[in-house]
Amino acid sequence: MKVMVVGQGGREHSLVQKFAESANVDQIFAVPGNAGMRALAECVDIDVQDHAALIAFARQKEVDLTLVGPENPLIAGMVDNFQEAGLRVFGPTKDAAFIEGSKHFAKQIMKKYDIPTASYHGFTDLEEAKSYIEEKGAPIVVKADGLAAGKGVVVAETVEEALAAAEEMLEHGQFGEASQEIVVEEFLEGEEFSLMAFVNGPNVYPMLPAKDHKRAFDGDKGPNTGGMGAFAPVPDLRGSSFSYALESIVKPIAEAMVEENRSFTGILYAGLIETVEGPKVIEFNARFGDPETQVVLPLLKNDLDQVIIDVLDGKDPELQWSEEVCAGVVVASEGYPGAYEKGHPLPELGGEEHGFIVHAGIDIDQGRFVSSGGRVLLAGSTGKDLAQALDLTYRSLRSFDGLDNFFYRKDIGRPSIPFSTVRSDVK
Repeated sequence: MKVMVVGQGGREHSLVQKFAESANVDQIFAVPGNAGMRALAECVDIDVQDHAALIAFARQKEVDLTLVGPENPLIAGMVDNFQEAGLRVFGPTKDAAFIEGSKHFAKQIMKKYDIPTASYHGFTDLEEAKSYIEEKGAPIVVKADGLAAGKGVVVAETVEEALAAAEEMLEHGQFGEASQEIVVEEFLEGEEFSLMAFVNGPNVYPMLPAKDHKRAFDGDKGPNTGGMGAFAPVPDLRGSSFSYALESIVKPIAEAMVEENRSFTGILYAGLIETVEGPKVIEFNARFGDPETQVVLPLLKNDLDQVIIDVLDGKDPELQWSEEVCAGVVVASEGYPGAYEKGHPLPELGGEEHGFIVHAGIDIDQGRFVSSGGRVLLAGSTGKDLAQALDLTYRSLRSFDGLDNFFYRKDIGRPSIPFSTVRSDVK
């Protein structure tokens, strides 16, 4: 098989690594990919939004399967375009990806089909939004309806903060078209976890649950980021909660999308929170999560290409999982998620024989890896339990200690800190 992975981040590198394990896969193309993928894939410099160029390349190279990583090309209809061209692709159509493209739409579907989530209201009028916020009080959550590059969610601890957020979005167009409408919703407390699943219409095949750490600094302090580390499975997640999340959330939303003539095929990501009333939905995404993918896929025993083909063909892929635990820690550029410098050389990493490295924001300069993004890489390991996986992972990161241009959290997965009860929402 020839496989094409669309995207350039750590999630896509993890997908490339998993495809490379399969004896069925002869060649992998990463579009556009990153420097760290070049050992396993041919990186091709094509804009992910240039669907015509991607289709032409897939035809020229006789690509057998395309997997779309990021959300923007999905919401722009890449899968529709590939299907119209007669090419095999794994991901949701534009109509199905709308579950991530519009938060208000997602909330409406959940309300219609009784899927547990926070109470909410959607607004295009600022004065109406302000009245609702003042009536409900704080803490409260204000969201831009559309995609806002991970910045469209404000968890307001005061009414004044929520009112200001609503005004910035609706009145001042803070996120452009994405904030022409906002969703104001109830703040939920509890422990967050992620549940991804391979989906084809009403057929749902769940992966292991994972836990992401969003805050930039130790002790769950600092601003929210794209994710500073993760582990899977979640050892303190009650079995009943997993079953409830699958049977009352993930399967019903897949069936609801069929009913709405938006049948979903691809990776459905459920961002969940375990409240005192049971798991509820924070968000749905239409693709693999990042960095959850980096710690879930290493535990999958099946060949990823065969799983996808089985799901596309309407067959049960019979997922098999390792009994081990996988943990990953992100190394970020100093200043992230704010302004940061690029081009700083990466040190040699140690202990990789016990684990793996997933590259995200990196480039090559004079034969050496240098930083080119906010989240630079993820170091991960598997172990018999979470403690062992974390110990092996942190050993491999010692070469970054004392460097001014990089930082990483020292407490990912540590039981001594509580899971954050601050909403993260956007991947």
